[in-house]
Amino acid sequence: MKIETIRIKNYKVFHDAEIENAADMSVFLGANGSGKTTLFDMFGFLNDALKENVKRAFDKRGGFHEVISRDQTGNILFEIEFRSDKIGERSPWITYRLETGLKDNSPIVIDEILSCRMGRTGEKKELLAFSRGKGFAVLNEEEYLEGGAEAKKETQVLDSLDTLAVKGLGQFKTFKTVSAFRKYLENWFLSDFNIDAAKDITAAGTGEFLSPRGENLPAVARFMYHRHPDIFERILEKMKQRVPGISKIEARETEDGRIVLKFQDGSFKDPFIARHISDGTIKLFGYLVLLNAPRSHPLLCIEEPENYLHPELLFELAEEFRRYARNGGQVFISTHSPEFINALNIDELFWLTREKGYSTVKRADRDKTVKSLVEAGDLLGSLWKQNYLKGSGPTG
Repeated sequence: MKIETIRIKNYKVFHDAEIENAADMSVFLGANGSGKTTLFDMFGFLNDALKENVKRAFDKRGGFHEVISRDQTGNILFEIEFRSDKIGERSPWITYRLETGLKDNSPIVIDEILSCRMGRTGEKKELLAFSRGKGFAVLNEEEYLEGGAEAKKETQVLDSLDTLAVKGLGQFKTFKTVSAFRKYLENWFLSDFNIDAAKDITAAGTGEFLSPRGENLPAVARFMYHRHPDIFERILEKMKQRVPGISKIEARETEDGRIVLKFQDGSFKDPFIARHISDGTIKLFGYLVLLNAPRSHPLLCIEEPENYLHPELLFELAEEFRRYARNGGQVFISTHSPEFINALNIDELFWLTREKGYSTVKRADRDKTVKSLVEAGDLLGSLWKQNYLKGSGPTG
């Protein structure tokens, strides 16, 4: 699945905002406070709501009243449209709509709807529809969507008003699209990579995938070294090309069972433990481990990947993210780096602008002036510095 359209209503700085035609790699630019972090937090909210419930998701963010847009009293709405893999000649377009509000001052799910249409212009049909804990899911999806049969609906009553219907029904293969959507949603990855966590030699960890904070980086590197040596060698070659002196990287097990990273510099006999390596080297290695994993996440969210990295590395990093997206994992990125933006295609860049306290999202390829200048050979990062992306900077 790939996200095509996002609508956010009454969530923090987004009173009523829409993102249309999201690219496989979509990059978001904006001044501090414009909503870049809030946009990514929406994905975190949905992931938390699925794994726990909407009350816990709001509690993690200070409660419903802290999250709802300022001076608004209505409900909070998320609506996301996805393009799925082709079935025959047509691609299913799936829309997930979640509206939350309050009952007795406690957050509940007001409405939750998962619908599908075959092809972009097909008739939209509901496969799951719940309102305040009561609703239905369709049992005969294929016949209903493609054959024109009547929907066979199984009615359900949820145990709690703050629980998502896709959480429970998505466990059953009977509801194929609901099950696929749940799996897609729970495998989103929101990176919160922390240099100190990745360097901490006292940290333990296991796993095939890098954790959001990166504290299990040595363990994942060791897993790749033993289980996927070809991938690990590819990562090492990229490190050699981009970090002068790096000739070898090892993930060694200590006597007490911990895994530590050691980096070999060709100029020195003894390797350096990760805590003595530069922050940029660790972050680049972490990104390469994440982006070259044997299996990709369906959605990867990265905030400000340029931090700690040399500007000359950002063009190649952008290409790494783009390659990841081409191989099946959509990537959303926020940035403040003109050098990173210079590496983008115009359809990959969005910018956020804030007016009267609320934020909206603009596409670079919809701005006639920006488009004509890019066609004439100008780079997007340079245009941003020259204030052609109106409203994207602190001075407007």
